[in-house]
Amino acid sequence: MTTALLITGTVGVGKTTAAEAVGDLLTERAVPHAVIDLDWLRRAWPSPPDDPFQHRLTVRNLHTVTGGFREAGAQRLILAGVVETGTERADYEAAVGAPLTVCRLTTDIAAVRARLHHRHPNDPDGLTWHLNRSTVLDRILEAARIEDFTIDTTGLTPSETARQILVHW
Repeated sequence: MTTALLITGTVGVGKTTAAEAVGDLLTERAVPHAVIDLDWLRRAWPSPPDDPFQHRLTVRNLHTVTGGFREAGAQRLILAGVVETGTERADYEAAVGAPLTVCRLTTDIAAVRARLHHRHPNDPDGLTWHLNRSTVLDRILEAARIEDFTIDTTGLTPSETARQILVHW
């Protein structure tokens, strides 16, 4: 049976890095799996005015991609991306066709800001947008509380974060 984990959190918190580290630990344990960055499944331009973060496209692509990974033998699906509402969570669970556990990563805002400055050194407009979005999104996720468990990554390496995620999953 396939199970799925979605690692969520604000921009810059380390979702993709944590998902890759979870994948590395599963490889060490010889557990067939796939790591999927939801940002790549939505990366198209322009976004429809009524779906600025391309949720519908992400769900369609996720359904197709996970079907292929399951056919290839993946028993665990590790997703990295933002899920803001219970409806979005249900959409992702339906798309993967497997029980979905959601882990929310948190860290101190200074670490997020440092990562974003590193990520956008020559893109002041992108940096400003992401810095603003990180604060807004953190508030949205805090209010929504759709996660099954939360990991505070402050001071943790990606490997330590991944180990904690696997303990809870």
